[in-house]
Amino acid sequence: MRLPLLRKIAYGLLTVVFLVCSFNALSIVRDQYKATQALPRNEKLPLFNPHRSSFTCQIEATKVPPVDARADSSFLEAQALDDPSVWEEDRDYGRIVQLTRQAADRHHWKAMLNLATLYLENRDPPRGQVEALVLVEEAMRLGVPAAYDRMGTYYMHGVGMPGDATKAFAFWQRAAEMGNPHAMGYLGDKLAATWDSPRDGFWANIPVATKMLECSLAQGYGPAAYSLYYLQAWPRTSDGTRSGPQKTETKALALRTLHQGVKHGCSDCARTLTIEFGDPDDLADMLAPHLDNARSKRYLVLHNALNLNPLLRFPNLDKVLPLPPEPLPPWDGDKQTLIDAAKGVTSRPSEIKSSAASQRQGRYYLDATYDLILSEDKARGTEAPFAGYWQATAPSESAQVQTWLKDIPPGLYQPGEAFDLPRYPQGMGSRAIPELTWQRFLTVRHDNGVVNPVAATGMTREVIRTQPQRSCNALKTCPVTGTWQPWLSTEHPLHQVVNQPWRQAWVVAEQPFPQFVDGSYLPFDPDELTWHLMDSAAPNLG
Repeated sequence: MRLPLLRKIAYGLLTVVFLVCSFNALSIVRDQYKATQALPRNEKLPLFNPHRSSFTCQIEATKVPPVDARADSSFLEAQALDDPSVWEEDRDYGRIVQLTRQAADRHHWKAMLNLATLYLENRDPPRGQVEALVLVEEAMRLGVPAAYDRMGTYYMHGVGMPGDATKAFAFWQRAAEMGNPHAMGYLGDKLAATWDSPRDGFWANIPVATKMLECSLAQGYGPAAYSLYYLQAWPRTSDGTRSGPQKTETKALALRTLHQGVKHGCSDCARTLTIEFGDPDDLADMLAPHLDNARSKRYLVLHNALNLNPLLRFPNLDKVLPLPPEPLPPWDGDKQTLIDAAKGVTSRPSEIKSSAASQRQGRYYLDATYDLILSEDKARGTEAPFAGYWQATAPSESAQVQTWLKDIPPGLYQPGEAFDLPRYPQGMGSRAIPELTWQRFLTVRHDNGVVNPVAATGMTREVIRTQPQRSCNALKTCPVTGTWQPWLSTEHPLHQVVNQPWRQAWVVAEQPFPQFVDGSYLPFDPDELTWHLMDSAAPNLG
């Protein structure tokens, strides 16, 4: 009689164990599902609306986290090593990955996205699609618009997950709304049709397409000019019908847009201008005011250069290839001379004297090229959440302790590295200070007040500065012919999109400085803008 009873008890216990295990398994599955749904790739976004009635231009540079200057140096060095003019098998991808990761570890958002691409290209095995997705999601958590654009591309091509065009367009739409110029350029082109054909991937919404393309071009995205010039050269009403015969003004506007696109690296724009000046399809409807084989040949050189290296920019295009009626300067036909003269200008940095930080050792060392500024990033805990210079603070402690901590310079930590936990000062005990908050410091270039935008090696023409830099208010006329750099205070929210070498311009003495034709998209008081002379050498084309 006891055996059946024991069996019943055993069965009962097993049933309880099974139910508990099942419940735990279900809980684990539920938790895993919740964690998966919380991933940025699964963010719930509104469906793509090709017939939206309006679009508000946002500027990506005002949305992204500030860039650490030391990280930017690593990023630009990697970019220079990944030179398209060098055979792929001869490029040092080990070093390229190392430098890009160094920058990405400091939350350099462009490096994070580049590193994801390197993973997908199998440049750092065994890292691949999974690691690329994680990097892009990390950038999304930082609020980087370009990361949303990249996630849309991953969905469209099924990178690391099943392909889904609906989700892809939703992410591209979100990226455009956040200010990403690439997403605006892509969607603007898709909406620039005169009728809807979803199967073929285009829709008729010319007003919104124009807004997107103009906003994209205002941020320096050259390919947007290629889509925009069609809308300008052959204007259409909101329902897609022709608004009237082509006029001289619309031709001139389209021509200037294509020329601007070449400055911003648009290869298709250069190819189109090669044809328009050399062998247009319709002589009665050509954009150029007249045939000009000399101009056509120069645009062809720049087209081929951009095909080889899409990262090139030609802000000094007007120096070597101005639009009519300006005359062309002489050129001996050397292609590289033309390319180099059209590039932006940077100068060699002056010799930097050693600083107190450059005399320190270990993690407290800081290259004299850089200074440190306090960022908004804070961390609790005992490990660095990402790479950078961190300094301990204790807001709840006495003024004496807070002063003591300020005297300990920020130290460089790698991701996940344990912080050196400070102890109370002498006379207050030897125990560690509790409840610390760690503040991150960004490195900034120590420029001694000289305006000198940075670029990867080979992307600009480097000059040796021999005289003090001249500057001029944007509302005055240009005092000296040369290459001028527009500049906003580094405290200005638009400085990251204006203070770039591709914003430079070749300006003739006694002429007004260029007005930002995209001023409605880059709103700032012209009195806040200054122009700085980078190079006054006359065109030297052989």
